[in-house]
Amino acid sequence: MRKLIIALMVAAIGLFTASGALAETPKGKILVLLSSENVMALQDGKTEPTGYYLNEFGVPADRFLKAGYELVLATPKGNAPSVDKKSVDPAYFGGDRAEMARIEKVIAGLPGIDDTLSLGEAIDGGLDQYQAVFIPGGHAPLIDLVNNPQVGEILRHFHLHQKPTAAICHGPIALLAAQADPVGYESGQANQSPVAAKDWIYDGYRMTIFSNPEEAVFESSLNGAKLRYYPANAMAAAGGDMQFAGEWQPNVVVDRELITGQNPFSDTLLAEAVLEQLSNP
Repeated sequence: MRKLIIALMVAAIGLFTASGALAETPKGKILVLLSSENVMALQDGKTEPTGYYLNEFGVPADRFLKAGYELVLATPKGNAPSVDKKSVDPAYFGGDRAEMARIEKVIAGLPGIDDTLSLGEAIDGGLDQYQAVFIPGGHAPLIDLVNNPQVGEILRHFHLHQKPTAAICHGPIALLAAQADPVGYESGQANQSPVAAKDWIYDGYRMTIFSNPEEAVFESSLNGAKLRYYPANAMAAAGGDMQFAGEWQPNVVVDRELITGQNPFSDTLLAEAVLEQLSNP
């Protein structure tokens, strides 16, 4: 009997060691907000394929996982998010194709990557369980996060509790959802008939987003098509104290609980800033 008990104990130890999820208790959960969409409307009825940027999602996600945090993914529809194919490029990984492939595997292995929570499910499940919220970039947040009242509800929770709220590149555009009428504000920007932001919780915060010069470079790849509006202008008009570095230079701005990164090359700095806040609440 004693040998049987010892054998069972050894087997149990082996099981717990084999699984990182079982071997170590996560430090906490980070909620990741992603778009449900992959086709962005442009001016004059034109469209452009989009999604999340591979490095902007994957590099911080990898850092968070290695630091011991569990990631919970949510999209408006509760569907699988799409990668922007333009971002599957070694240039965003220091030219290292092997590192790019590794990050692709990290994302592919995330629980829920093919069937995320919906925003409603994330809210109903209780936002108190999350230590931070993270919004990756790519142009997709311009479709269904910027004007989404449920995104606003989530952001207000993290703002109220002063928990890290991080967004990179075009991800910060989703911050505009945390105002009284995000649909009307976004529509006004798109129709060149802007209205004032009302009760925006980040009014006066220092922040950054993909800069106008960087956006102009992207727009030049659209074969003459134009974006509905420039995100940096929309953020500034709402009351954001915009802080920009030179084009394509890493830049992360921290103001209270808010952590924003300017462009794809800000991925590592943003992850480090989030982890620093989590370690020093």
